[in-house]
Amino acid sequence: MSEVNLGSGSFCPGANRRGVDTPPSFFDAADHLAQGTSLPSGASGPGVLLTADGGRYTGTLFGAQQHGEGELVFTTGMMGYQESLTDPSFAGQVLTFTYPLIGNYGVHEGASESGAVWPRGVVVRHAMKQPDHRFSIGTVDELLRSHGVPGIENIDTRSITRRVRELGTVLCVFGPEDDEALLKARLQSLTSPELEDLVEEVSIDAPVVLNPGALDDLNRPLPRLGALDCGIKYNILRNLCEHFEVVWCPPSTSFETLTESYNIDALFCSNGPGDPAHPGKATMARHTLAAAVRAKMPVMGICLGHQLMGLASGLQTYKMRYGHRGANQPVVDLVHGTVAITSQNHGFAVADPDAGMLAAHPSGACSPPGENTLGAEVKVRYVNANDRTVEGLDIVGHPSFTVQFHPEACPGPHDAAPLFKRFKDIVDEHLGGGR
Repeated sequence: MSEVNLGSGSFCPGANRRGVDTPPSFFDAADHLAQGTSLPSGASGPGVLLTADGGRYTGTLFGAQQHGEGELVFTTGMMGYQESLTDPSFAGQVLTFTYPLIGNYGVHEGASESGAVWPRGVVVRHAMKQPDHRFSIGTVDELLRSHGVPGIENIDTRSITRRVRELGTVLCVFGPEDDEALLKARLQSLTSPELEDLVEEVSIDAPVVLNPGALDDLNRPLPRLGALDCGIKYNILRNLCEHFEVVWCPPSTSFETLTESYNIDALFCSNGPGDPAHPGKATMARHTLAAAVRAKMPVMGICLGHQLMGLASGLQTYKMRYGHRGANQPVVDLVHGTVAITSQNHGFAVADPDAGMLAAHPSGACSPPGENTLGAEVKVRYVNANDRTVEGLDIVGHPSFTVQFHPEACPGPHDAAPLFKRFKDIVDEHLGGGR
């Protein structure tokens, strides 16, 4: 489960909100460094990274003193490395940064997207040892050490990125060069992290109201929103707290519990890691979303939440060749004919109702055909301008929609930020102007 630690951290999305007196606070991944916590010794010396298809890359170790293993992926952002490292959607993966210099502005208080570092390994060309920023409280190496995550630098990240783009994501391991025989043996037995219930690993374990008593500018109660946490990013919670009184919930929370115990007016489902068709907590969240749509409740899904709604509508999901991970993904709104530059982080997609599985992984991994449990049809609203993959759905005749991309991108483009306001307007219209 995600480390939230009520009352002990610096993340407090309900602070300074009208009507909120005692908002809870939560642990931020950088709090260890801000509090001057003693760190374990770091890794150093020659390292080697091995891929399941026979690739071998040499480099220098940093971060925690342990082996790294997982699915090798890359992200193209030129900044925002702290946000990427703390994004729960990277759980189970070894994250390669394509930008060659990582850590130049250090680690900052309040810039994390969760309470932990989620990749199981980090690959960079160069990890900056002496950041240059007045607000820096530490280095990427120190952040990794504080969370027990290994890294390897001086790697040919350009070669790795080209390999993944051409042949698809692949499993990998890395560690000390002296352990190469052990690493090879481990690689032989390594299984895909998508077989694990990664959503359970990254989500909270009990509901909590983030901004109790929140009011709008006219001192009226804000609509109450249930936010299903499949690996939610902190900046999503900040944005939601601007428009709603937010109940942060585990993904296993049933629709009956949300309506009877928490009296929610609308439902949201977050981003998250892994296969959306996994039979664990992701499937439980899908059932809750479908029940909300059938009840005509306003629903919004982002990233994994979008994929879960796609599955609930009877569409298949599938593994992409290398996914979309970065802050420069162009998305076309088919209704308005406009293009937004978006931030994205996903390795699975919803199949297009007509064109099928676009940009698919060579493994052919996909969900089995399913039934429509929404009680409504869906229409593709957004597509990726590069590969035409599905980027968002409108639920026909219902106050609900989904997007594959991240409207809360921070740092990143803000083109899609108005989507939170669009959802708030939908909820207000549904409620007739008040709760």
